[in-house]
Amino acid sequence: MQNLYNIVAELCASIVNSCSEEFFVRYSCVSPAEKRRIYKEVQASVGTLFLAKPEGAQDGHGNESIRELDPADLTDSFYANLQALIGRFTENGDYYAMLGLLQILDQSMALLLNEAIAEFEQESFSIVLNTNRESVGIGILPRCSCIWERKHRLVHRYNNLESFLYNILLIENSVLGELIDEHYFLKKDLFPRFRERNAVKIAATPLRRERNFKVKLSDKDKVQYFNIAYENPSFEADNELIWKKIWSAGENESDIVVFPELLGNAETADYVADKIKSLQPAEAQKIPSLIILPSYWEKNRNVVTVMDKFGNVICKQNKQNPFRKEFDGVGYLEQINSNLVVNILHFEGIGRIAIMVCRDFLETEYMRQLMRCFKLTLIIVPSFSTGSYDFRRSFDLCAHEDCNVVWINTCAALIKGKEANFQDIGYVRKRISRNEDEAQMLYKMPICEGAFKGACAHDCIYYETIQGV
Repeated sequence: MQNLYNIVAELCASIVNSCSEEFFVRYSCVSPAEKRRIYKEVQASVGTLFLAKPEGAQDGHGNESIRELDPADLTDSFYANLQALIGRFTENGDYYAMLGLLQILDQSMALLLNEAIAEFEQESFSIVLNTNRESVGIGILPRCSCIWERKHRLVHRYNNLESFLYNILLIENSVLGELIDEHYFLKKDLFPRFRERNAVKIAATPLRRERNFKVKLSDKDKVQYFNIAYENPSFEADNELIWKKIWSAGENESDIVVFPELLGNAETADYVADKIKSLQPAEAQKIPSLIILPSYWEKNRNVVTVMDKFGNVICKQNKQNPFRKEFDGVGYLEQINSNLVVNILHFEGIGRIAIMVCRDFLETEYMRQLMRCFKLTLIIVPSFSTGSYDFRRSFDLCAHEDCNVVWINTCAALIKGKEANFQDIGYVRKRISRNEDEAQMLYKMPICEGAFKGACAHDCIYYETIQGV
């Protein structure tokens, strides 16, 4: 199968490197006669890709006659015929036929890609299927479906190759740039409630009004910086509160629980893992499938730990883009170092999940890179921000992409004199059907009155459900 993935990646690269946007616009309206011409040529050379046509059956568009490959089909003869066909199309500059062949392969590889997902689920993390990524500049992965994603999601948004693929996730190195992608295909048993109700229930909490850190200001190489210094050496009360929120989310049958930025500590992940692993089986079943712990700022890294319901750390997402803040009218830059790693979580039915820590969500170019490369379907944004305005504007960038967003801020970021910025402490931006009230598109999490008075009962937790469309 490795050979097949490399051939497909090379075919993708040939099309991407040779075809303009205008080509993809025209191909989106390719004629039935041209489709039939392509299918006949492919079938004559690589008959394994097609079902046997019943005697007397009329030629259609061809989609109905494509068969799913299994490993036994991938013989030396199959590869030789496929490569010879691609060589002929390439020599003739027949890019319509090249893209038509790629669409046939995309459909034929469905079973193989599902088997690849099952293998990936057993790994700690996964890399792309093809081994020639560096030379061709293209990586391919199985593309998990999503219950709120339109089949033709990209057709009217982008004029490029990925608009025509449904089972293959295409990653272009030229779009990804310096970023490093790591992929986590979550096990099928991780979201039992999702399987039952075909929906994802989100719990989000601002956690508390109090800060457990101080902001330190410095000057280095002509630039003003700020960093974070935590004050509490034990953090026992903080971690007890975090656990209380996880347990509340679980009792309310949440699939994902999300915490804000900066309010974690060095002991949180171990504390929560130990708590989960000490539960009786009946209690453990209640724990949310995914736990997005509050980020922790240490050694010039601002890191969110993502944990599963079994207490295992899936990945750690570093904040990539520093926040800029004014102190006494002077601008200061968050003194963080990016590790350039982007973690993408895959799950059949939910699609692809990314964590964007606060400022990352506001960086348009960074958002564009991740959207184009990974066709994100859910973005989770832990935040520590003095307002919500810019975040709401960024939600609109996700609307055309069928990508839902969970943004949670914290009352600990509230600054005296800027209370008007804190009408809401979080949002869930959802894709809804055309028949639903548009008011359902944005779920608002109103801040409690006590926050403005400096009082905090530590009770706030919000729930919203994202369903299929």
